[in-house]
Amino acid sequence: MDRQLVEQAMEGDRDAFATLATRVSDSLYAVAYRILRDPGLAEDALQNTLVTAWRQLDALRDPDRFEAWIRRVLVHASYAEARRRGRHSDMVRRISMTDELVDEGNAVIDRDEIERAFRRLSAEHRAVFVLHYYLGLPLVEVATTLGVPQGTARSRLHYAIRALRGFMQPGRLASLEEGNLA
Repeated sequence: MDRQLVEQAMEGDRDAFATLATRVSDSLYAVAYRILRDPGLAEDALQNTLVTAWRQLDALRDPDRFEAWIRRVLVHASYAEARRRGRHSDMVRRISMTDELVDEGNAVIDRDEIERAFRRLSAEHRAVFVLHYYLGLPLVEVATTLGVPQGTARSRLHYAIRALRGFMQPGRLASLEEGNLA
């Protein structure tokens, strides 16, 4: 991230902040979506993140850590959205299976199973899983981003994996850990 741009935004430059927001919005939305599993909630979390970031930009101590800082704001906004909206009910769509669609149908079933298992996790457990497996952050940075001790991040990740294994049929978690989280 451009340190000078961050410093300008910290001094109240709205255009500089708009540029920063444009640069990080897509990746922040992707993280919010993977935590919340709902496009509308992810958009709300992103919008709340950007508003909060603008208002609290003076709390950023190191301009070089802007991305990590705003990611942390996003995770907290995602938690708030999850609490505010409550749990989503699992919905299963029926699809017609023809011989040509069997392979595609199996992929849809696999993705649906992964999705339903992932939705059963709390937002805190999904956040650790997404930050570690989707963004590839080491647990130390996951803990820093979430503002929790490293042991708590490790525990949440362990619980998330254990819970996903329990929710899913054997063999399906491997595809989840390989990054097949739409």
